[in-house]
Amino acid sequence: MNFYKAPNLLLRIGVAFAFLFPAIDGIFNPYTWIGYFPKFMRGDAPDLVMLHGFAFMEVIIALWILSGKKIFYPSLFAAFLLVSIVLFNYNNFEILFRDIAISMMAFSLALGARDLKTE
Repeated sequence: MNFYKAPNLLLRIGVAFAFLFPAIDGIFNPYTWIGYFPKFMRGDAPDLVMLHGFAFMEVIIALWILSGKKIFYPSLFAAFLLVSIVLFNYNNFEILFRDIAISMMAFSLALGARDLKTE
């Protein structure tokens, strides 16, 4: 393996895992995750429909990032989503502080994609 590509692969796996785990766990433990949706989003659609729709989006983002193809957009979107989750759930910062680190990983993937012109 090219040791210059290994850091990029590890970043992609880490960010993808951060999106795949809640998507999959949301199927088995939905009420663990639904509370992270801001109150203004809840009530318009059934909670489980909203949760599973968001989970589908998370899976798409994760698989796209894992693929390594044109990852600027999903990486930037992933960083934005993670920061948004923290901002809308600031009262849970002691749990969500890790999302800031993961968002920086996603942002670095986006910047790397721009630098390499692989976007």
